[in-house]
Formats: sequence, structure tokens, C-alpha cells
Amino acid sequence: MIGEWKDPRKEFGKAVSEIAEEKEDIVVISTDSGFSSGFKEFAGKHPDRYVECGIMEQGATGIAAGLACVGKTPVFCAIAPFVTCRNYEMFRNDLGYMRQNVKIVGRNGGFTYSDLGATHHSLEDFAITRMIPGVTVLCPQDPVEIRQACKAMLEMEGPVYMRIGNPKIPVLFEEDSPFAIGKGRLIRDGGDVTILSTGTVTAEVIKAAELLEAKGIHARVIGLGTVCPLDEEMILKAARETGRIVTVEEHYAQGGLGTMVAEFLSETEPVKVKKIGVPKEYATSGPYEDLIRYYGLDSESIAETVEKFCRE
Repeated sequence: MIGEWKDPRKEFGKAVSEIAEEKEDIVVISTDSGFSSGFKEFAGKHPDRYVECGIMEQGATGIAAGLACVGKTPVFCAIAPFVTCRNYEMFRNDLGYMRQNVKIVGRNGGFTYSDLGATHHSLEDFAITRMIPGVTVLCPQDPVEIRQACKAMLEMEGPVYMRIGNPKIPVLFEEDSPFAIGKGRLIRDGGDVTILSTGTVTAEVIKAAELLEAKGIHARVIGLGTVCPLDEEMILKAARETGRIVTVEEHYAQGGLGTMVAEFLSETEPVKVKKIGVPKEYATSGPYEDLIRYYGLDSESIAETVEKFCRE
């Protein structure tokens, strides 16, 4: 873990804006949240490529689909539950069914909008977006991967959903570390158990692996910046070599990464799978760090759960 802490929204906005300087087809769409998403400078510099729709996520998704029809590459970023749940039908039909080259980015993902409660939490976004045929689901794990994922999604053709958080997050990877959509990162090797994680909770998983090492449990850590499609080759290899899989995600334990991994392994290499995530309930509110601990997503809780799983 390299350790420098950065604002994920600013890193995202800066990355897209820099790429847009070279790719004039990129258009930014806002629903009264573009400046919070890091696009204030872009809006001032390119007012003709910045579309403010007001608080109208359903309409903004339709507008994005229309712009894609005429060769533009729209990037629509707003609060995660509002760009997935509120406009799900438009996401499914206007973007997925029509195979439009639109990039939807949900910021303040998971429960990083912690103090505003369940209406502003996004704990089902992996589950619902991955069920739309043809949609790629990304969840970068650190500031470096946010920038890499922006570049990758803007180079590929087709609809993408990417989730980023809100609080500052630590840099985990080197700038020149490889990233490819659909490929995982082997962060730490080990032979006793494999921990698969996605998003910013990976930082906690890395610390958990260090705690486990001190107890004689050698955990392999694989970070998945892509939730859908899975890196099936890497996951299958890990299952065969370690025999136990743990998934960790700031998402409901049902429907997301853990469910996808369990579905895949049940048909290819049946092994024990432990899913660490949020129980299917309306999550409570409070300081973000407190919620991480309350739902067992901090490093100490992850290590305790994995240790118990390995001792079974």
C-alpha cells in the first residue's frame, strides 16, 4: 500500500476531462451534480460539451442515448442510487437494449453517503446493473485504478457502469501497473485461502491479509476492478490452488460479486465460498468509518471472519 490519500471524485473528473481534451466526441451530462463530480473546470472550458439536465436522471439517460446515436460518447455521473435505481428502466432499455456507447458513473457508492441514510446508499447497484445484458460493471479500487478505468471505458464501445466513492482513499497501485477490463490484480500471493475484493474496501482486505499472516494464515488477495465480466481464469486458478474463496464487497452480500463468484464456481470448481458484505436490510446511518466497522468490512473484522472460515 503506497499510502497517499486522494479524493476519488476529483480524480475521476480530472481523468475524464484530460481524455476529453483529445477525444472531442466526449460529452459530459449532469443532473445538478456535475461540479460535485469534478467537472466545474470542464464546464467552463467546454460549455458546448457539458449538458445540464437538472434533477432528471431518467431524462438525462435518454438524452445520453440520443447523443450516442449521433456519434458522441456521453459520460453521465451522479449519485449512485439515482443513476441506477431511479432510472433503471431507461438504463435497461435506452442503453442496454439499444447497445449505446454511454458511460454511467455512480459516485458516493456503497454507503459513502453514510449520514443521509438508506435512500442515498447504493448497495444493490452491482446486482441490478450486471443483469442488463452487455453492460460492463467497473469498481476501481484506488485513485490510480480510477484513472485507468476511465481511460479503458472510454476506449471501449458499449454501455458501462462504474462505481466510485466519496471519502478520500489511499493509493494502492503504481502508476504504471497494468489494468484491463475483465482482468483482476494479484495483490498478494498465498496458498491457504483466496480473498477476492472490489472497490475501495480492497485497502481493508490488504490490511486484513497482513493480520492473517501474523496468525499463520497465508491469504492470496485478488483485486477485481471489474465486477462484470469476472476474471474467470484467475478465479478458477485460485479456487483450484487454495480450495477456499472469500469475497468482500461494500454491497449486499446477495446479488453482487460474491453471488457471481459462487454461481461461476458452482459450475466449474465447487469449493467453499464465504461472502462478506452487507446484510439485505436498509442500512443504518452515521459516520462512514463506523458503518464499515458495524457491517464487518474493516480489516480486523475481515481477518476474524476469514480466520474462522479457514478453521472450519
